[in-house]
Amino acid sequence: MSARKGIILAGGSGTRLYPITMGLSKQLLPVYDKPMIYYPISVLMLAGIREIAIITTPQDQDQFRRLLQDGSHWGLHFTWIEQPNPDGLAQAYLLAEDFLAGAPSAMVLGDNIFFGHGLPELLQTADAATERATVFGYHVSDPERYGVASFDENDRVRAIIEKPEVPPSNYAVTGLYFLDGTAPERAAKLKPSARGELEITSLLESYLVEDRLDIRRMGRGFAWLDTGTHASLLDAGNFVRTLQTRQGLQTGSLDEIAYTRGWIDAAQLAESARKFGKNDYGRHLMSLLRQDGPV
Repeated sequence: MSARKGIILAGGSGTRLYPITMGLSKQLLPVYDKPMIYYPISVLMLAGIREIAIITTPQDQDQFRRLLQDGSHWGLHFTWIEQPNPDGLAQAYLLAEDFLAGAPSAMVLGDNIFFGHGLPELLQTADAATERATVFGYHVSDPERYGVASFDENDRVRAIIEKPEVPPSNYAVTGLYFLDGTAPERAAKLKPSARGELEITSLLESYLVEDRLDIRRMGRGFAWLDTGTHASLLDAGNFVRTLQTRQGLQTGSLDEIAYTRGWIDAAQLAESARKFGKNDYGRHLMSLLRQDGPV
């Protein structure tokens, strides 16, 4: 198990998805057959992280708690933190400072989905760099919508520019950040940007000037999906459906990850399989049990 602690930022108002988010948090919307927040939780689990803080708005927290409970049925432990106002991604490190208690962290945005062969190995490499910061670059066709990495002639990152008019590269920085134990201290020194937010790019810049920032590129075999618009939400659902239908495998299954990592036993998995027995998700969990012996 990793000594690193996890953070999922699942706050915000989701105004780009109105009217479907007017009564429900964006991160509780379905992405095909699972709630959106299952996918970022699965990323932290694949990194070996079991202590996770989930940051939500005060009005949405009860719904998240009802869905996820305390995490023990997946071998996890959830800490719940309220975000009264969305004041930038770097604010998460201030809100989670007591939870982190000096530990290194991995933060993933609650509306980001990652998929790819070799993803656990990529995450474990980032996890091992406990004295550095690691982010992930993904090649996109519209980099002007994101924080974009600029590289020097030796292919080392020299800057991360937020929504540049003229992007220096096509590599967007994804919503997944592995930072060391100094992240809250660094976040506390940030000044709000022109749009009044504590920018994650400014926090990363503090590592970059010390030559302590690594960017690992996600190659062609990876998918990074941002579900922030109606079209991208539908695309993400179709992507997951296609994968699962063609391969007969699950994506973002917290029960399966917990079982294969030995965090829950066969009896606990069987309980979940029975709970979801009327759909393909439950049938998949039951098939895992059959593979390991008579049910």
